[in-house]
Amino acid sequence: MVSPINAGDTAWILVCCSLVLLMTPALALFYGGMVRRKNVLSTLTLSYVFMALIGVQWVVYGYSLAFGPDIQGLIGGLDFVGFAGVDALPYGAYSKTIPHGLFAAFQMMFAVITPALITGAFVERVKFKSFLLFSLLWATLVYDPLCHWVWGQGGWLKELGVLDFAGGTVVHIAAGFSALAFALVIGPRKGFGKFPIEAHNIPLTVLGAGLLWVGWFGFNAGSALAANGVAVNALLTTNTSAATAGLVWMLLSWLDGRPSTLGIATGMVVGLAAVTPASGYVTPLAAMVIGAVAAPLSYYTMRFRDRRKLDESLDVWACHGVSSTWGTLAAGLFATTAVNADGANGLFFGNPGQLGVQALAVIVTILFSFGATYLMAKLLNASIGLRVTVMEEEVGLDISSHGERSYS
Repeated sequence: MVSPINAGDTAWILVCCSLVLLMTPALALFYGGMVRRKNVLSTLTLSYVFMALIGVQWVVYGYSLAFGPDIQGLIGGLDFVGFAGVDALPYGAYSKTIPHGLFAAFQMMFAVITPALITGAFVERVKFKSFLLFSLLWATLVYDPLCHWVWGQGGWLKELGVLDFAGGTVVHIAAGFSALAFALVIGPRKGFGKFPIEAHNIPLTVLGAGLLWVGWFGFNAGSALAANGVAVNALLTTNTSAATAGLVWMLLSWLDGRPSTLGIATGMVVGLAAVTPASGYVTPLAAMVIGAVAAPLSYYTMRFRDRRKLDESLDVWACHGVSSTWGTLAAGLFATTAVNADGANGLFFGNPGQLGVQALAVIVTILFSFGATYLMAKLLNASIGLRVTVMEEEVGLDISSHGERSYS
């Protein structure tokens, strides 16, 4: 009997699993270079630990909550707890040509990096045990349900027809607005706004940004779940948006003085986040527009945050939340079934209703992720506390939290 599994699709998604996992250490480098040298190991650890924490949570129950048999459009059932029934055979709802286990593994990598994105909001001052508890709660109570709503079979937003190819709502809007909520609760770093808090190693951040760009090809193109034309288009739109946003950000920083290396790298990441929800539904020219608009939106959101003296330290809200809000709405403008027959047409292709669906998904994701995160952070702050002591913050979290130095 001929196996229904497609070898080419399976090989491609195996590679994409590795590329998406690479994004988490890449993010660690990207964030690690932007903090002070006394907090580098702490910042790296905040990202790296998710490969362990969520790597276990996803197998035990996370995947089941996100992709298990639907319960009222809100959450998955417990059929896949412990990866029961998640095997080497295709599973019609999600993986028609690849093993069910491979689909679950690919989605695991998304579940790993999403809460890691949030850590940019509270670097250099968060208590490690509070961070771990918050992260586990956030993955369980925010990410898993939202993932089911948008991507799970029977999820209520999926049933409405929302277009989110690779995680504009589930990953970037959720992480960005959760970061904003957490920053409001934990408060600013000691000395913030009184003296410069400078990045200690911009080359490290640039390296991280480059690796993120490479990994993003697996993130977006892999979301086709097949080695096909949609995957090729997603790769092209991903690259185009990142390139365009990087150039626009360079021009914006040049107009403000000089072209910033850190700014160019940041702009590229903004372009990647912006195109993520639309990458499998729009043309490369549309992706150019998405990246070109995302850069100034995020750039001036960062300026606004500065003026408001809000220490959302590494600008997760501006770079991911704001840019992907635009990208999710842009899918409702530029999507076309000429690119992806399994998608839908957007406003500019005769379907104005799609923009309304996209707007609803954006609003729901923002309210849910911000509200749930704010409540969790408030409760944790009132119980076990979110912040290290003033002395521990002054010494640096590498020594005070982990007993190690990043540099001798």
